[in-house]
Amino acid sequence: MNIPQSDFFSFQKGKLVTETTKDIFLGKRTVLFMVPGAFTPTCSEKQLPDFEATYDDFIAKGIDQVVCMSVNDDYVMQAWGKSLKIKKVRLIGDGNGHFTVGVKAAVDKSNLGFGARAWRLALVVNENGMVEWAGVEEGKRDNATDDPYVESTPERVLSALDQIEAAKAQAAAAETQALLDAADS
Repeated sequence: MNIPQSDFFSFQKGKLVTETTKDIFLGKRTVLFMVPGAFTPTCSEKQLPDFEATYDDFIAKGIDQVVCMSVNDDYVMQAWGKSLKIKKVRLIGDGNGHFTVGVKAAVDKSNLGFGARAWRLALVVNENGMVEWAGVEEGKRDNATDDPYVESTPERVLSALDQIEAAKAQAAAAETQALLDAADS
């Protein structure tokens, strides 16, 4: 699956800046995790701080950037990052929710007064914008009363990166063996 094309709006040095999906993701291997909302309990107490704490582990595994996205505006995302002293994880607001809809993560959380939000998930996106792995929390539905945080943890993503690399190594070994077998015949 390719990640959807979308525009993201931020305010840099007092000016509105528009970046596209291509600007943010292409040419970079990315861990993207999506949260239901800035300043919400699980997102603030666990998920964002957990990814910040393990950022260097992702870089060591060949990841170029770790991105946190939420259906919030850029002002809220930046204030949230500042409040938690986030220095490494890049925070991006999907204020209009277009990207969230495009990755099929959109849910209605009106039962909590949140409106349209993202279901919690994590993706590994390669340099070409293709999703290599997805960790989507179970039970995705509108107006959920629970807030699972199992499939999109940094530990789960790091384990998935190990599995991706093992599969690549196995495929390379099989290809080498096929070439050797072909040379012998």
